[in-house]
Amino acid sequence: MFDADEFLAGPLTARVATAGPTVRPTWYLWENRAFWLLTGPWARLAGLVRESPSIALTVDVCDVGTGVVKQVLARGEAEVLPFDVPRGRRLLSRYLGADERKWDARFRSYLHDDPEVKGTVWIRMVPKRFVADDLGYRV
Repeated sequence: MFDADEFLAGPLTARVATAGPTVRPTWYLWENRAFWLLTGPWARLAGLVRESPSIALTVDVCDVGTGVVKQVLARGEAEVLPFDVPRGRRLLSRYLGADERKWDARFRSYLHDDPEVKGTVWIRMVPKRFVADDLGYRV
């Protein structure tokens, strides 16, 4: 097993599976042993989680040039929670950098528009099942 916390701290993309089945790529924040996903009315994710909270998620990398192959698989019950700006800033700065002035306006709006009006929410999933594997090889 490898250091999953260090791996998940990188700006990687998770793929989230919900009932349907539906799979979608998403940015995430791994904090306090939970996955946090930013969403809102522009996507169906919050509605799908409200209907059926059981989700699965994978975060992986595969670089055939270096032989780096790592994956985290997680499954659990998700919940829809109110959006908070400090966590939103932590998530977005991971992917977009610390200087908010350089961000596309739609990302800045998550931090400066009223989340109640905009409809921004969090999906939080504390994994019931969590598997981290290093499947790397020598090239």
